[in-house]
Amino acid sequence: MLKAGFVSLGCAKNLVDTEVMLGILTNNNIAIVDDPGDADILIVNTCGFIDSAKEESITTILQMAEYKKESNCRALIVAGCLGQRYQQELLDELPEVDAIVGTGAWHRIMEAVQAALSGQRVLVIGPTETIYDETMPRIYTTPKYSAYVKVAEGCSNCCSYCVIPLVRGRFRSRPQESIVSEVKRLAANGIKEINLIAQDTTSYGRDLYGQLQLPQLLRALVQIEGIEWIRLLYCYPRYFTDELIEVIAKEPKICKYVDLPLQHIHDDILKAMHRRDSRFDIESLLAKIRKAIPDVAIRTSFIVGFPGETDDHFQVLQEFMQVQKFDHVGIFTYSQEEGTVAGAMADQVPEEVKQERYHALMALQCQISEEINRQLEGRVLKVLVEGKSDQPGVVFGRSYREAPDVDGRVYVEGAPGSRAGDLIVAKVVQGFTYDLLAEKI
Repeated sequence: MLKAGFVSLGCAKNLVDTEVMLGILTNNNIAIVDDPGDADILIVNTCGFIDSAKEESITTILQMAEYKKESNCRALIVAGCLGQRYQQELLDELPEVDAIVGTGAWHRIMEAVQAALSGQRVLVIGPTETIYDETMPRIYTTPKYSAYVKVAEGCSNCCSYCVIPLVRGRFRSRPQESIVSEVKRLAANGIKEINLIAQDTTSYGRDLYGQLQLPQLLRALVQIEGIEWIRLLYCYPRYFTDELIEVIAKEPKICKYVDLPLQHIHDDILKAMHRRDSRFDIESLLAKIRKAIPDVAIRTSFIVGFPGETDDHFQVLQEFMQVQKFDHVGIFTYSQEEGTVAGAMADQVPEEVKQERYHALMALQCQISEEINRQLEGRVLKVLVEGKSDQPGVVFGRSYREAPDVDGRVYVEGAPGSRAGDLIVAKVVQGFTYDLLAEKI
C-alpha cells in the first residue's frame, strides 16, 4: 500500500482543503502517515498570502524534498495558494517538485499523484470555482470534539492589498442544506464545537440566495442535537447586520465571540485599502455589538505600514486600540504583493518603520489583554478541555472567549478526571497576558 504524508500550512480554510485531499487519498487505498520518512508521496498544502507565508511554504517544500534523497519518498507535490499563484514558475524554479495542484483542483489530487509516480512533472490547475460539499470524503485532523466547516470559498471584496481573489476566485456560498447535513454528521460523530469559516463569513448567501443568509443558517445549525458551541470566524464588518447581532445574542449555542478583522481605522487608509467601512461605521458597529452582547469577546486584526501610512495615521490607530480595548488582536506588517493595487502604490513604508509600529501595537495589546484577563478573575466560565498539563490535576482548554489555534488557554486546577472534549465549569482565579488560571467548580 502506498503511503502519503501531508504538511498543511496557513489558515483553517486551507486545512479544510487538506482534510478533503486526505479523504480522497484514503478512498484510493493510500495510507496516511505522520512521519514523512515513511511516506512514498509527500504533499505540502501551501499558503501564499504574504511574504512570511511564502517563505515558510518554500522552506517547508525544500525540507520535504530532502526525504526524496534520504527516505522512501518518490513524489513531492505542492498544493494550495502558492502553487495556484505561481504555477509554472514554481515548477521551473523547484526541480525537486513533481506536481503542482492549484486551489481549484484539490479534488484532482489523485491525478497529480499518479502522474508524479509515473515520472511526469505536471501542473494540475483548474478554474477557481470548486468548493467542497458534504458528500466529499474528509479526514478530520482537528481534535475529536472540534471541527472547521467552510460555508463559502473565495472573496469578492477585492481589498487593495489582498491576493485572495486572485488565488481563490470569486465569493461563492455552499447551499444551506449541504452545510446542515455536514454538521449533523459531525454531531453524530461526537463533535461539540463547530467553527464556521470563509474568507468573508458574513457575506454568506449573498451570491446564492440574493441576500445575506448567515442568520438563517445559524438558526438551522443551533437546532442540531449534540452541538454545544458554534463559533463565527472571519466576519467582514460591512455585512455584520442587526439581525446577525440579534441571533448571536439570543442563541445560547452561539459563542459570544466576534472575529472582526478591521485592518485599520483611519479613513484615509481604509479608503486606500478599498475597505467599505468608515471609522464612523466601525465604531457604530462595535458599540451596537457590545450593547446587545454585554459579555462579547472581540478579536480583530490590523495592518501597519500600509503605503502612505503616516505617523499621524498610526497614532490614530494606536489611540483607537487604547479606547476600544479588544480582547484579542493580531498585528501584521504590510506585505507588498505583486498583482495587487497596493503593491503598485507610491509611498511604500520602510521596513524598519513597519517593525517599529508592529512592536508598539503588540506591546500595547499585551497591556490591554492582561488588564482584561485580570478583570475576569472571579468569573465562572464553561471550559472545553483540550488536554492535560504537566502539573498533576491540571487540564487546559478554552472558554467561549478563545478560538482554537489563535487565542490563549484556560488552565483549570482540580480536574484530574477531566478528559479532552469534556465541558467543565471553572472559576477564574488569576488572569495573565494571554492565559487564564481557573479552578474547577
